[in-house]
Amino acid sequence: MRFLTAGESHGPELTTIIEGVPAGLPLSEEDINEALSRRQKGYGRGGRMLIEKDRVRITSGIRHGKTLGSPITLVVENKDWKNWQSVMSTEAVTDKEKLKRRVAKPRPGHADLVGGQKYAFDDLRNVLERSSARETTMRVAVGAVAKKLLKELGIEVASHVVTIGGVKANLAPTYTLTDIQTLAEASEVRCLDTNVEQQMKDVIDQAKHDGDTVGGVVEVVVGGVPIGLGSYTHWDNKFDGKIAQAMMSINAFKGVEFGVGFEAANLPGSQVMDEIIWDEAQGYIRTSNHLGGFEGGMTNGMPIIVRGVMKPIPTLYKPLMSVNIDTKEPYKASVERSDSCAVPAASVIAEYVVATEVAKEILNKFEADAFERLKQQLALYRETVKKY
Repeated sequence: MRFLTAGESHGPELTTIIEGVPAGLPLSEEDINEALSRRQKGYGRGGRMLIEKDRVRITSGIRHGKTLGSPITLVVENKDWKNWQSVMSTEAVTDKEKLKRRVAKPRPGHADLVGGQKYAFDDLRNVLERSSARETTMRVAVGAVAKKLLKELGIEVASHVVTIGGVKANLAPTYTLTDIQTLAEASEVRCLDTNVEQQMKDVIDQAKHDGDTVGGVVEVVVGGVPIGLGSYTHWDNKFDGKIAQAMMSINAFKGVEFGVGFEAANLPGSQVMDEIIWDEAQGYIRTSNHLGGFEGGMTNGMPIIVRGVMKPIPTLYKPLMSVNIDTKEPYKASVERSDSCAVPAASVIAEYVVATEVAKEILNKFEADAFERLKQQLALYRETVKKY
């Protein structure tokens, strides 16, 4: 399975084409719209969410509620396009029109300046329109297709927020996937610990009041994962490496860890490795999951647990100092409409990004022309590998 996304933040629409989804998978626009709605929620979101009510339009690859095995095309209209038609016109415009909403003062921490240098732009809007997190709309749409596939195969994916602006949730080790799904969806900050939820909201409110932004840590958990996805035989076949790359591709993500993650550096091996026991019904199982479901770059049958660190959003309403690219004089950076905190939304995005990678790995491992045959193969494989 592979996909491409296209579209600018203030262009007419966002588009993706997905190739390699098996024929016969039940899929509807509502499956995707539900995911898009989840992405737009969360405490700390900005004014754009009041404008864009994302709804997908499927233009190929599905007939009578099931996939055809041919490329699936998804389109999401940008509702704000009507206010940007001259600014984002695909046709040549006058010099006066070129100056409309031109960006010449790059934002520290954003792609503005580096992108302008790389592609030789004299208007940094050419960079920020594509580097915007608006692109994650289509990453979530793709992930919704992947998540539907996984659910039909008995694999569940959930996400939640661990930390916002230094306020950390106290997480019980007994949380199930169902608990995570239920509690996170009920929380405006997607936090499982109700005791710190208000503290997180207070931090976000203070940042907004100060014209500042805050980041945090999100966690994705995948249950029902079959043993043996990935491989130790080549570095680029290690599945945890693929997930790490995908997580790092999300806007503003600056770090990824699995299981106990960076804390492993401070612990003895006896507290990091997961002991193995034999169970007649389940086969080999681990008594703990410190390694986050991976050994040697392969899934070991335990839930995948992966966390991502999101830096504060670079757009500040009290902007930092920058340089005007025309005069090279110091100026305050440009201000674009933005969120004070997008960590709750980022947990949703990470959930769908990880779902996409798990679906890709399964489709790479098994014959995937027809969905029913895929289900049969996976069921047989689960039984076979369990009895080894």
